[in-house]
Amino acid sequence: QVQLVESGGGLVQAGGSLRLSCAASGSIFSDSTMGWHRQAPGKQRELVATITRFGNTNYADSVKGRFTISRDNAKNTISLQMNSLKPEDTALYYCNLVRGVYTSWGQGTQVTVSS
Repeated sequence: QVQLVESGGGLVQAGGSLRLSCAASGSIFSDSTMGWHRQAPGKQRELVATITRFGNTNYADSVKGRFTISRDNAKNTISLQMNSLKPEDTALYYCNLVRGVYTSWGQGTQVTVSS
């Protein structure tokens, strides 16, 4: 079983930056697709960005050009660099791992962007 632990959330003013990190336990990390999702109060969880085992990335339209996902297979970590943050980016951000039919979620880290 893979455990995911997110860190790096916090409070930032609009236009600022934050960097989220996710550390994964277990040996299947390098074979997995990793992603960031977020859930704002009263809204459904939505995809933010994903990165495959080969380093191919995918972003939600709302974050393209502002967020960058990356992974370090040697350290079993992924990161999400978030620039030009907007109040609408405020949400609980979750790290996610998918390998075949197996999926795992972290507990989430809060990002709050003030206007």
